[in-house]
Amino acid sequence: MKSRWASGAWWRGQFGGGRALALVLLGLMVWVRVADFEVLELSRAKTFDFYQKIKPRETPPDTPIAIVDIDEASLEEFGQWPWPRTVLADLLDKLRLSGAAVVGFDVIFPEEDRASPAAFAQTVAELDTDLAERLKTLPSNDEVFAQAIARMPVVLGQTGISDARRGRPDGRMISIAELGGDPRPWLTAYPSLLRNLPVLEEQAAGLGIFNTTAEIDGIVRRVPALVRVEERLYPSLAIEMLRVATGNQSLATRLDPVAGMQGLVVRPSTVRTDGHGRIWIYAAHSDHSKYISARDVLNGSMPPERVAGKMVLVGTSAAGLLDIRSTPLERNIPGVELHAQMIETIMFGTQLQQPADAAAVEIFAMLGVGLLMILLVPLVGARSTLVLFLVAASGIAGWSWYSFTTELKLYDPVLPILTSLVLYMMLTYAGYAREEAQRRQVRGAFSRYMSPALVERLAQHPEQLKLGGEMRDMTLLFADVRGFTTISEQFDAEGLTRFMNRFLTPMTDVILSRQGCIDKYMGDAIMAFWNAPLDDPDHAAHACEAALAMKARLEPLNRELEEEAKAEGRRHVPINIGIGLNSGEVCVGNMGSDQRFDYSVLGDTVNLASRLEGQSKPYGVTVVIGENTWERAPGYATLELDLIKVKGKTEAVRIYALLGDRAEAVTPGFQALEQAHEAMLAAYRAQNWGVARGLIPRCRELGGVYDLDGLYDLYEERIQAYEAAPPGAQWDGVFVATSK
Repeated sequence: MKSRWASGAWWRGQFGGGRALALVLLGLMVWVRVADFEVLELSRAKTFDFYQKIKPRETPPDTPIAIVDIDEASLEEFGQWPWPRTVLADLLDKLRLSGAAVVGFDVIFPEEDRASPAAFAQTVAELDTDLAERLKTLPSNDEVFAQAIARMPVVLGQTGISDARRGRPDGRMISIAELGGDPRPWLTAYPSLLRNLPVLEEQAAGLGIFNTTAEIDGIVRRVPALVRVEERLYPSLAIEMLRVATGNQSLATRLDPVAGMQGLVVRPSTVRTDGHGRIWIYAAHSDHSKYISARDVLNGSMPPERVAGKMVLVGTSAAGLLDIRSTPLERNIPGVELHAQMIETIMFGTQLQQPADAAAVEIFAMLGVGLLMILLVPLVGARSTLVLFLVAASGIAGWSWYSFTTELKLYDPVLPILTSLVLYMMLTYAGYAREEAQRRQVRGAFSRYMSPALVERLAQHPEQLKLGGEMRDMTLLFADVRGFTTISEQFDAEGLTRFMNRFLTPMTDVILSRQGCIDKYMGDAIMAFWNAPLDDPDHAAHACEAALAMKARLEPLNRELEEEAKAEGRRHVPINIGIGLNSGEVCVGNMGSDQRFDYSVLGDTVNLASRLEGQSKPYGVTVVIGENTWERAPGYATLELDLIKVKGKTEAVRIYALLGDRAEAVTPGFQALEQAHEAMLAAYRAQNWGVARGLIPRCRELGGVYDLDGLYDLYEERIQAYEAAPPGAQWDGVFVATSK
């Protein structure tokens, strides 16, 4: 015989239905993290934005950065942009004399200055010839600006562009070593580069890319530290300013063959990047103390200590020059301040980093919490597992926050938490759906047998239903219509069916209303039982009450049927029933075949209950109960009938007539009858036939209200038969029943 394990039942039980779907869903969520779709990346970025809003980077009071701002006041005083390069040369000279360490331009100079003397001479047609010639001999504004650039460390800005026709990716480059492999496949790439005039670049100490591409929601979170144009590598403006400030002649990339870029070496430190060579900006609120109006520099009103020994960025906050960006903390911030914040985070060691193992750690968290949910939700239930989910979600969120605040590492808590939440909800729904399907199955299976209230109780607690058969102490009821053949002669098939429905419906209602379960209808007979599938400690009492109520319901039912018979012009035959009750151990469960089965009972107790119903007619009473039922439902108005052997039984059983409920049992009339009947029965069993016969008239008189004439007729007949028996005939007091 195959084991349950080998047959697959265990696997189906553990991983069928909701758990199997949950495993598929968990695998799908892991695949989503591996694929890392753009929407997921944005969700992750929003989480890190939230962290920065709670704990923004604090600007150090001794920041080494200053920003010379081409603001609205500067444009108002020195005219619209672009300014003559001689003005910029003057700006550079004043910064040099004030002690600026490095100047970086967040602007680009790709075209010649149209305000140069020679260009001016060509554009003015009526200019004196000698004056025009002398203007042409003067140095150009670009040359003047180049000379100013040559007098101090200056980093000029460049920008990657998508139109290859406008740019030129050649020109002066710095040496970049490649540690761990070729970083080019991982880097942000541009088709071409928009550069400054060669005369300017030749004098510059460095050249840096100032592209700050916003993400799909318009927020700048990461700025490339290094970009690729064709096969050439170019550092960003911030990196190049750091290189020039530290005196490095070269840079070096660090690469992980699997995770991509890990950093950019600017000796003596390593700038941390993500896998694509981008620097996460740990945003600070805009610091206006870093800003110096270009007007103040040019007119000499700026205190030299504002820039002395600092790296100075030249950029613009003027709205018309379109260099306004958004960060996680600021809706509108000058683009030049992004470069300043990058330099600060690098210099002060406050860089954010999404570690190379971030994806693996997040996937591990998803699998760990997800598998716990899959294992525990079906076992301990949704309510208990909710605590687990809250603890797990809090733990993941807390760990992510701790990593951010103490190590500046970015681990996404959202997808692991979302995964556990989705699995929790799905498994909870699957459990609910499974329970609801089980309830529907229970309702469908038992609605024919039980009252709606009991069916609903069983549906709410299906664990009380043990399928496949179990032994239980139960009470069985059999009820049969007497003289059914005579009744059936009054009807055709359709009328007989209608008549039986009129009888069976109220009888069924009586049984169901007293927690009984209908087993089956057998023509004119009803079989019912108590204490299954739901526990009923008072099953014997409830069965007795049902039997008495069925008997009481016959009188109004017969009146209704008699009126109908008169209206239809046919003879009315009153319905009389016999009822047998017995209690004891039976086997109850789904009985039948693989094709068809019913919830039913089997056992000797069932057979005896059927035999007792058959004895109700010869003993002239409506309800006959067995000794077990009599013992389990004490206090009812009962009379002992006999000690008999029924067909199929080898041992005698004591049987009783059920005449009334517990209130009836304490009435004086019944108690007098009970005393007289016990005296008669004692004389009968002692074979004192004369005494027994003498007591029967008194029993008839007292039992008239209970319609016991048939019972005492039976005893008189037996007494006469025993008196006529041959001398020496033996009798053990047990009557052997021959019917049913």
